[in-house]
Amino acid sequence: MQREQIIVVKLGTSVLTGGTDKLDKAHMVELVRQCCELKKQGHQVVMVSSGAVAAGREQLLKSCGTSLVDKQMLAAIGQGQLIHIWQSLFALYGVNVGQMLLTRADVDDRERYLNARDTLTALLSYNVVPIINENDAVATSEIKVGDNDNLSALVAILANADKLLLLTDQDGLFTSDPRTNADAKLIDEVTHINDELRQLAGGSGTSLGTGGMATKLQAADIARRAGVEVIIAKGAGSNVILKCMSEQLPGTRFLKLTAPKDGRKKWLLAGPKSNGQIAIDTGAISALQNNGASLLAKGVTSAFGDFERGDLIDLIDTNNQVIARGLTRFSRSEVNKIKGAHSKNIAQLLSYDAGAEVLHRDDLVLL
Repeated sequence: MQREQIIVVKLGTSVLTGGTDKLDKAHMVELVRQCCELKKQGHQVVMVSSGAVAAGREQLLKSCGTSLVDKQMLAAIGQGQLIHIWQSLFALYGVNVGQMLLTRADVDDRERYLNARDTLTALLSYNVVPIINENDAVATSEIKVGDNDNLSALVAILANADKLLLLTDQDGLFTSDPRTNADAKLIDEVTHINDELRQLAGGSGTSLGTGGMATKLQAADIARRAGVEVIIAKGAGSNVILKCMSEQLPGTRFLKLTAPKDGRKKWLLAGPKSNGQIAIDTGAISALQNNGASLLAKGVTSAFGDFERGDLIDLIDTNNQVIARGLTRFSRSEVNKIKGAHSKNIAQLLSYDAGAEVLHRDDLVLL
């Protein structure tokens, strides 16, 4: 018997519309049925639903532009309609839903992140299905997550989920684009995401959606680092949600990695965008990865970007590969002044004592 799990189900616009310009309510009923069956089995379900813009366009009954303002207007019209549909469909099974609209700012800020996590946890504790979408009606490019694939990965971290199901119009990740290559083979399981795998990901499959396979790969990479198993599967498939929980696993499965236990480090995986980069040498990399050490100035070779103390930055190796991210205790100009220096010389180089660690091990997470 399976143990109880928290399952995040991400539904793309192409799944909810069936490739048309309207919501496919018949298929939405089927998806709700499967989610409610999971709940009967003792699991908790969190839904990340696209479709607000498509719902708004359907309600407006007239064509409009494609600017950010036009899309925000359609989202404002469609979001209420979308949640009403989900509410009505789940009510058929006696299940309550609760709406959460998020932006990148809700994840970047530690306090707002914790507030969102607490709300999500409370909804689940009362056996309510959270329906989550990006707050497109007010989000600008600066505060948007950008797509619901990456939003679902952040939600999976917020919910401390066991599985993330990315349902799309494709059967999974293929060795090449199956829409143009008949010989493309489905990749059943992924244990490591590298540049070669990223090159296999194409663009958005529909004009209605904002996420393609590339964003799903990004989402899978984020979620699996937080200890969440990720499955990309075709949303139109028969009983696809239930099969993702069984041995008949469809699509492509991304095996989870060992997650950091500290909640602050999970926030670092989910939270702020990087404001810069610090390049470190092989000795520093070894100390971080093998000894759980903090980053000292001696291991730093250079710093890039425009960051200040307390900002989140990426640590990169000599090949520009990101190996860790964390909160820096020095600004970029300060890092460049003390790079390569022994800790005891930092105060003299800066004319003040700001501590020995450039990034403390409690403030960084290895990638």
